[in-house]
Amino acid sequence: MSHARHAEALREISSWPSYRPTPLVHLRGLAQSTGLAAIWYKDESTRFGLNAFKALGGAYAVQRVLASALRERAGRADVGAQDLVAGRYRDIVSELTVTCATAGNHGRSVAWGAEMFGCRSVIYLPAVTSRHREAAIAAYGAEIVRTAGNYDEAVRRCDQDARRLGRFVVSDTSYPGYMEIPRDVMQGYTVMVAEALEQLPPGERPTHVFVQAGVGGLAAAVCAYLWEAWGAERPILVVVEPDAADPLFRSAAAGRPTRVPGEYHTIMAGLEAGEVSLLAWSILEKGADAFLTIPDEAAEATMRLLAEAVEGDPPVVAGESGAAGLAGTLAALQDAGARGTLQLGSDSRVLVFGTEGATDPESYKTIVGRSDDDVASTT
Repeated sequence: MSHARHAEALREISSWPSYRPTPLVHLRGLAQSTGLAAIWYKDESTRFGLNAFKALGGAYAVQRVLASALRERAGRADVGAQDLVAGRYRDIVSELTVTCATAGNHGRSVAWGAEMFGCRSVIYLPAVTSRHREAAIAAYGAEIVRTAGNYDEAVRRCDQDARRLGRFVVSDTSYPGYMEIPRDVMQGYTVMVAEALEQLPPGERPTHVFVQAGVGGLAAAVCAYLWEAWGAERPILVVVEPDAADPLFRSAAAGRPTRVPGEYHTIMAGLEAGEVSLLAWSILEKGADAFLTIPDEAAEATMRLLAEAVEGDPPVVAGESGAAGLAGTLAALQDAGARGTLQLGSDSRVLVFGTEGATDPESYKTIVGRSDDDVASTT
């Protein structure tokens, strides 16, 4: 992870069709009502039409995998996104298959990238994945494999099949012997972080960043970018997880990677993980300042709060996982001990990442009481 690698990722991703920075929403009303100086919400609900930040990571890693394969198999050097989109090496690329396990958004990004660049994709889904999220992935031509267990078991099944069938695993989690591609996924995420920093008001910086985590890839990407950009002056970084799926919280408490025992489930599907990404943990164990967990009800309440808007704020469509960072902020504000530990006060300026919109519209409508289209059309 580095700013040099970020520049490379930005150069490629910004060349993709329909690339444009997503908005940074200043929630002035919510900040005033909660006693904070500022809350900035990076709204990823429109990213490449996939409704989630994951479009940056998975698809970028697919591009890197295909470029590497072309170097090895055909001696093609310096293959970029525009070459792949134009189909210049389709005779080779069309015979390659990328694969991953997903709770929804990452698999959609990998499938979308595969379709855009011209290769095949096979996506593994845990048993609890909603039919809407499955259909959204299949819409990009992916072959879907339903597994009987949870996300971590889907990861293992995907890896085993890939080794046997010669597929390229494009995972957002890392494990022993598999680090390079997850790093590319994380590097893609830094495009979102850089956009947010450029969109801040002139001369202003966040004092705090609350960022949600599943396996930890996003949180580590945010941490790494801010660490290199601002060093010791970087904001206080708080990692937020569902209380039912909190491997990073458990790892921080134990001082080593620690998995969630038994079965687990949360409505925050994009954060539903029981084991940490080792690469992400290597960054977060040194760079994160605090870890906290929230119940599903906190995410639901925050989704409704964003949809209803506060004191003149614009309405925001946030999915269950997308609302988690802000939900963690609000939860910390309601706890005197957490407020003191995190130094949250009237001069605090908080940056959060709204990592998804309504990626499951039926679930969104059930929780919020209105459709995402209805909320988005409210002025």
